[in-house]
Amino acid sequence: MSFAPVYNEHSRALILGTWPSPKSREMSFYYGHPQNRFWPMLAALTGEPVPAREDIEAKKQIILRHGLALWDTLESCTITGASDASIRDVVPNDIADLLAKAPIEAVFCNGATAYKIYTKYLEPVSGIPAVRLPSTSPANAACRPEKLREIWKKELANWILP
Repeated sequence: MSFAPVYNEHSRALILGTWPSPKSREMSFYYGHPQNRFWPMLAALTGEPVPAREDIEAKKQIILRHGLALWDTLESCTITGASDASIRDVVPNDIADLLAKAPIEAVFCNGATAYKIYTKYLEPVSGIPAVRLPSTSPANAACRPEKLREIWKKELANWILP
């Protein structure tokens, strides 16, 4: 099963991953692999300090304070390790339920697989076109941290609350 979405009544932009990695499942929260660049990148974009790896509450607060929401595209799947290429038996998350609870106006997919799953299963329900962002995964080593931050900042600039 996936993690519960992180959102509140101010969440206008949804960031979607694919499915929690083994390290994330071990920590019971999103982007738990120590080499994943999501939390340092998001901290840089929001002006927040980088939360400690174990500090789930600080991570949730970065999302919530800045008008964001965080979730995964999949409720369940069969996967080998953290390999998105091995994903099968997909069950998409119920985005309609989230959209009924939060004022989401924009969707950003963290990586190509999240984007592919979103456009196939979730966009027909949400009606919100997604922006595909480069993955923050350590497997996406070709995208340097500076370039990653530049692209994410450009796309999310109008959505991150100060």
